[in-house]
Amino acid sequence: MAKVNSLVKMGTWKSVNRTIFILGICALLVSVATLSGSYSFRSLLVTNSFCDYVNPLNEGEARMNFEVVIRKIRQEMDELKNGTLKESSSSEILLRHSAFLADILGLIESMQALGPDVENSTVDHPLVKLNHQSDEPADYFLIEEIRKYVRVKPNRLGKQNFMGANGTFTSIGHACFAMKEELEEFMDYDVGEICNDDWKLAQKLMVHGCDPLPRRRCLARAPRLYTQPFPINESIWKLPDDRNVRWSGYRCKNFTCLANNGTRKGFFKCADCFNLTHHEMPRWIQPTDLDPETNITADFLIPEVLKIKPGEVRIGLDFSVGTGTFAARMREFNVTIVSATINLGAPFNEMIALRGLVPLYLSINQRLPFFDNTLDLIHTTRFLDGWIDFVLLDFVLFDWDRVLRPGGLLWIDSFFCLKEDLEDYMEAFKVLRYRKHKWVVVPKRDKDDDREVFFSAVLEKPPRPF
Repeated sequence: MAKVNSLVKMGTWKSVNRTIFILGICALLVSVATLSGSYSFRSLLVTNSFCDYVNPLNEGEARMNFEVVIRKIRQEMDELKNGTLKESSSSEILLRHSAFLADILGLIESMQALGPDVENSTVDHPLVKLNHQSDEPADYFLIEEIRKYVRVKPNRLGKQNFMGANGTFTSIGHACFAMKEELEEFMDYDVGEICNDDWKLAQKLMVHGCDPLPRRRCLARAPRLYTQPFPINESIWKLPDDRNVRWSGYRCKNFTCLANNGTRKGFFKCADCFNLTHHEMPRWIQPTDLDPETNITADFLIPEVLKIKPGEVRIGLDFSVGTGTFAARMREFNVTIVSATINLGAPFNEMIALRGLVPLYLSINQRLPFFDNTLDLIHTTRFLDGWIDFVLLDFVLFDWDRVLRPGGLLWIDSFFCLKEDLEDYMEAFKVLRYRKHKWVVVPKRDKDDDREVFFSAVLEKPPRPF
């Protein structure tokens, strides 16, 4: 009888050891499954994998199953420690363990079903998220100056600054990531030294959507023989000194070339606008370009427009391709105009500044850097024409509406397009529900065909809400 009891005790002890061994295996399985949640099963097999994928939709359910497995293992271990299994027979222990293992196995199989299908996974699936890829924009670039610029700069005192932010978040245009090679070339310089002569590269980045560009920590190049600009009473209607411009990247190498109608200048927009005496001086002051058949012109005169709001137009924006003549003429009527343009084949910004006016180096891709309801006037000519997409025109017009104050004027000056597109373009302006002060359509007769027309208007922003 004593032998039988000792055998029963020995069988019970063996089953307890088996239980501890099984629990250890379960703990190992849970550890492997936990690692797979962080590194994926495939990453354990292929060390240099670039296509590991974790389905974020199943992450919560998998975490719940992990918690159930851990809880069951701990419960079984607690019962072993408390000796509750010693009072049971060997058959009861085996049945209990087989049910326990079946339960654990079912949970692990469910977690495996939630995990990725390694054999059927593909490298080039568009929805696959790279585990090795960081969400930090700085980690996308190799040039250290870009990485330093785009990283968040926390405040040194560890609390909010006067702007209400805990740090400074420097930004670049979203298209900069698609132009990585060009941007890295732009940011490849020696800190504190002279910048490369790469204004043309910078403008290429801007017009292709890499706007705003990152700041740089190098010294901007200046003309080698820069001279004092002319006094303000001379500079308005006099060509600047050629030595005050860096001419790299331009076909013309001096202002005389730009003003000469017989030279190939490398641009076609505003081809005569460097001819200050003959072409620019009469503009917006004297009637020009009268249609021979209708005796109507698309060019409104500044005195006529200012009479619409006498004494109310003080500040404004000229969004055009030009040399600042509109701002120069408005200055004679005590109106301050900022001229927004880019250097399309000629040094337009330098020309505006050397005339004593304010240039704004700005592409059409960017939101205007003015606060809401602040400007009295927005004028545009030779820029928004029939090339522009209708959706883009909507975004531009609504941004202009944002910065115009109630009662402000929108002056559309000689907008030209094809006749068949005219109604669609005019609808874009009508959507704003501005009051019409001037509205004229004139045939564009500088070509042999008559397919194009000029459209000009002066519109007043209404008070809102209506």
